[in-house]
This record gives sequence, structure tokens and C-alpha cells, in this order.
Amino acid sequence: MTTFKLISKYFILVIAFALGSFTSCSSDKSGGSEEGIIEFDTKAIDEQHPLYGLAPSSATLKFKKEKFAIEMSTMGMFNTAIIGDNKAKTVAQTVKFMDIKQACIENEKDIITENLDFALKIEETKDTKKIMGLKAHKIKVTMAANPTITFDAWYTKELGMEDCNSLTPYSQVKGVLLDYRIKKMGLEMHFIAKSIKKVEIPDNTFEIPASMKIVSKEEMAKFFANLQ
Repeated sequence: MTTFKLISKYFILVIAFALGSFTSCSSDKSGGSEEGIIEFDTKAIDEQHPLYGLAPSSATLKFKKEKFAIEMSTMGMFNTAIIGDNKAKTVAQTVKFMDIKQACIENEKDIITENLDFALKIEETKDTKKIMGLKAHKIKVTMAANPTITFDAWYTKELGMEDCNSLTPYSQVKGVLLDYRIKKMGLEMHFIAKSIKKVEIPDNTFEIPASMKIVSKEEMAKFFANLQ
């Protein structure tokens, strides 16, 4: 497989992980930070996977009340943002590649249907530890389709945002995930929060740029298929 095709497939995985991992951050009225940036280290689990070396090494999550944006890029060639609005229950995917600038918008029904393919069984525990100075709670996670696959994950309640996972496979977790895994398209990734900044986020961060062409989900899928 050529390097170009590998990069193309990698970029599709980036989109999948972003949609599966950060599809809805909203603030909880009980308190916590309503606005800021969380940086994540990311790593593929299976070192033998053909895309292991091209897996994303970081992700940046910007959040403000009901809205979020997760940004990733690779090799300066592909850039993507996943922009979500929890109140509207929509997720927009933007793509910049060479002279292509386009975006598609998915609704709640589309996202929930996709999550059914990666259903999780989650068990709360009494274990806690500090992550970035925040009290984190451990959960035990099992892949519903394959109970032999289990792992631990951690989340915090100290940022509020109880409903931030409402459109993800972690929907029952009432808090912000800080250390967890997600598996899509055959590649399992590990996300670990490494820093958080309580800063003001401009409102236009969560807007689709006017230069983007709005396309359907089918058109976006065709774009990726053509890259292969």
C-alpha cells in the first residue's frame, strides 16, 4: 500500500475517533469549568497494526457550555475539526485537504446509529486517583460485542459537564473522560488527558467556516472512498 493510501486511511480513522470520543460536551449547572481547552496524548494499542505508526499522537478539545471542537491533523496534509452542539444535538465534520474544504453535519439519530456498532458495558467502581489535579473515578469497561475485551477508564466530575458523553458509546458516564480507550475500524486507541486550561474560547471556534462547502454524509463518504 502506498504512503498516500496509508495516510488517507489514517485520516479516516482520525475522523472516526473524534466522532466516537468527543461528541457532546455541555456544562452542568452544578458547577465546574464551562470553558477551556483539554490536551490529550493518544496512542494506538496494537503495535502490529499496519496503521500503528500513523495513528494520531495528540488531540485538542475546546469546549464552551453546550459546544465543543476537537482538532487533529497529520503531516500538514490533512486537517479536520469535529464541531458539536449539545443543545442542537448535531455534530459537524470539517475537512481541509489540498484545495478541498468541505463539511457535513450529522444529527442525533445518525450518531446513535453509529454508536450501536461499538456498544460498551460500563461498571462503576469506588477507586479514585488524581489526574491533572482533578479527582478521577475509575470505571471498568467491556466491549458488548466481545466480552473478552476489557479495560479500565477514568473520568472526573469536577468539571461539571455531566452530559458530555450523551452522544457517545460512554453515554452513561456522567463526567469528563480523562483516560480511556475507543476502538473503531479495527484500530484501538488510548486517550490520556495531559493538560487543561481554563481560558476563554471565541464563539466562532464552534462555527463552520464560510469557505467550507456543505456536503451530505454520502458525499463525504465518497470523498474518502476516492482517496483510497
